Amino acid sequence: MHLLARRGFTIIELMVALVILGIVSAGIYKVLTTNQQTYLAQTQRIDLQQNIRAAATILPAELREMNASGANGDITSMSTTSITFRAMRQLAFLCVEPPLGGGIGQIVLTVRRTLMFGNKQTFAAGDSVLVFYDGNKLTRNDDSWLKGEIKNVAAGNCLDAGNPPAWVLTLAPGWLAGSQFNVAGAISKGSPLRGFTTVTYGLYLSPSDNQYYVAQTANGSTQPLIGPLSGANGLSFQYFDSLGTVTADSSKVADIEIRVRGRTASKVRTQGQAGVAYRIDSVVTRVAIRNNIRCNPCP
Repeated sequence: MHLLARRGFTIIELMVALVILGIVSAGIYKVLTTNQQTYLAQTQRIDLQQNIRAAATILPAELREMNASGANGDITSMSTTSITFRAMRQLAFLCVEPPLGGGIGQIVLTVRRTLMFGNKQTFAAGDSVLVFYDGNKLTRNDDSWLKGEIKNVAAGNCLDAGNPPAWVLTLAPGWLAGSQFNVAGAISKGSPLRGFTTVTYGLYLSPSDNQYYVAQTANGSTQPLIGPLSGANGLSFQYFDSLGTVTADSSKVADIEIRVRGRTASKVRTQGQAGVAYRIDSVVTRVAIRNNIRCNPCP
């Protein structure tokens, strides 16, 4: 057959094919877009849940360990959106058994430098510390943590082989006043020593993205930890005494309620709803403060 006699596609056929191709392409695009939106929404929800779970883990763990009882409690200040307290951030070990007993006034602790944990590797006059008090080594009934205030810090050495370097801490006179605690051998070599750092957990508005976070402030540095939050109401604290009554007296705090309201980082589509919006989720937890006033037995 001559080439000119061959019949090709008509314009109508081409238009029909283009319409069908457009319908199929639109369907494929819609499926891809829906899958992408679903993936984004699921990812955002997972991140949101991980954030609020982190809040329910970090804050109670920090608050549970502190002592809020009495005039010398660990809480420095507290409000509905922040709390400042002394948090344990240092762990070291004695390398010399301190001399106790008799008429000793000031107590001297020799602390190993090369086995110290925490972001602070030094001590300073005025620091508060806890040292483990073993007491009678044949029983656990008198084991406790005793609190002391450092009056002087000097360089020294352990008595181990090689005489490794140590910190020599002189504590306030009368720290172990009375025969009940000031007993030879009651604090042994190798006893752990805990140090404090003042820490604030509170609501923080980031200047970089103008969003709210739960932030930790320590040693003059602020670090956002959890977020973004739902807004200015994203973090709240409520304080209760031993009777379950709301209190503003930091020395009577026995229980703290923590409420965190998290928000997705971006707007997502919700099934059954038109458009996109931020997803909000929240967690409420209460932590009982140990209120261990560092003595044994206590009056």
